[in-house]
Amino acid sequence: MDSDDRDRAPEQVPVGPPTGATAAADPDARTRAGQRATEDSGTDAAATFGRGEGDHDTRFFGQPWALAHVFGVEMWERFSFYGMQGILLIYLYYSTTQGGLGLPETVAAGIVGAYGGSVYLSTILGAWIADRILGSERVLFYSAIVIMAGHIALALLPGFLGVTVGLILVALGSGGLKANATSVVGTLYTADDPRRDAGFSLFYLGINLGAFFGPLLTGLLQTTMGFHWGFGLAAVGMALGLIQYSFGRKQLPPEASIVPNPLPRHRYGLFLGIGAAGLGLIVAMVLLGVITVDNLSLVVIVVTLAATIAYFFVILSSRRITSTERSRVWGFLPLFITSVAFWSLYQQQFTVVTIYSDQKLNRDIFGWTMPVSWVQSINPIFIIILSGVFATLWLKLGTRQPSTPVKFAIGTMIMGVAFLLFLPFAGGGPNSTPLLALVGILFVFTVAELLVSPVGLSVTTKLAPEMFHTQMVALFFLSVALGTSISGWLAQFFDVDNEGPYFAILGGLAIIVGVGLLVSVKPVLALMKGVK
Repeated sequence: MDSDDRDRAPEQVPVGPPTGATAAADPDARTRAGQRATEDSGTDAAATFGRGEGDHDTRFFGQPWALAHVFGVEMWERFSFYGMQGILLIYLYYSTTQGGLGLPETVAAGIVGAYGGSVYLSTILGAWIADRILGSERVLFYSAIVIMAGHIALALLPGFLGVTVGLILVALGSGGLKANATSVVGTLYTADDPRRDAGFSLFYLGINLGAFFGPLLTGLLQTTMGFHWGFGLAAVGMALGLIQYSFGRKQLPPEASIVPNPLPRHRYGLFLGIGAAGLGLIVAMVLLGVITVDNLSLVVIVVTLAATIAYFFVILSSRRITSTERSRVWGFLPLFITSVAFWSLYQQQFTVVTIYSDQKLNRDIFGWTMPVSWVQSINPIFIIILSGVFATLWLKLGTRQPSTPVKFAIGTMIMGVAFLLFLPFAGGGPNSTPLLALVGILFVFTVAELLVSPVGLSVTTKLAPEMFHTQMVALFFLSVALGTSISGWLAQFFDVDNEGPYFAILGGLAIIVGVGLLVSVKPVLALMKGVK
């Protein structure tokens, strides 16, 4: 660990998978990039070198008042995102008499996995548009509008039309917002503002609050009034965040709207043509039956894998990086593979674990049946509690804390153990698994997450070559996208009446991946060239 790492408190992290350009808040990105920020990528540059006037403004819990507006839009976006996702899967596979679409469970889970993977693929597009065309603030604003439109489509449009239009809009909008909200927060502070870490912690509190309340309220509305009312509440939540942000966005510093690397006007036509061609290809493949609802998650896996290979090839073959930087990129590869394995299990909270909760979990509380979606609110509670515990732990351990590969290995092994914890309840009938048992399992999920998610974002910025800082951050998001889409694809092998082999095999494989990285720590650290 570098000397400057010992002098700062570890960063706080949002619930669930990485929420946008969190790496931009990492102080190591500042020390490594220097004044290169105006030439660097949009999300990182904007977040790292903001020079807003907020250092004299303490109206929002000691923070700049403008933080309240970004806090609000992100909180409501998480409310709508997790609220919608909490009821999405059961909407897809519930029968029409129950208000659903009646899809097979495995197909429904594949759609949810593909949608989740597409969200993280879209973060790359959102970052590129901010970097080259609009700037982070405008992309954030327009993305919120797109998200709200997606939820409205889910609420108002019937059947598969609403699902298709709604999920496409929410995925694109969430990707744009994720990629830029954190960077806008960064522009509120100077690089040496002592309130910076506290401001990001407050921002992430908003993320966790939204993720906690979203599934609770949309699930309650879904069980009492129907799915479309739940989707409608998600739209209302996003509308509230958008209204607040619309009034407050003028208070943001000019740095939030800077386009760091503007795309020349004469190249607009080229990229519009590429985009149109890509869209036309997708439409043609759908019409020809190459892309169907049955193979959607597999399609996203293939696209993400192709993007990953392309990114690694471009970086490693570049003549603009040094031999040390190239070695560090190779050192990132085993971390990437481990990250994919981790997210492919973790993201099953929204696929297999939801099906399991619907059919095997005893949700009876004093004669009242808890909505299925409420299970999604358990993880945010543990995140709020444990993130501070982990931050204190790393601070106390200082240079004695485990290296990044060790944290990754242990986190993935713990994730495997979480799956094995389902085995004592295998073979039970409906309502056979106690609610407290699943709460305990999701606690283990959270412990594993805190060893991988924030650590992964941080080490990515440390290992990134100077000329490819944002591309490396994009690679980490691609690991999340790949793992998420795999989580949907894996659901086809889940049999609720014989779930033992599923949990045993995947849990065992995750432990094997973790052990493999653990025994390879020394060569991996050697490739990382001093980065721990």
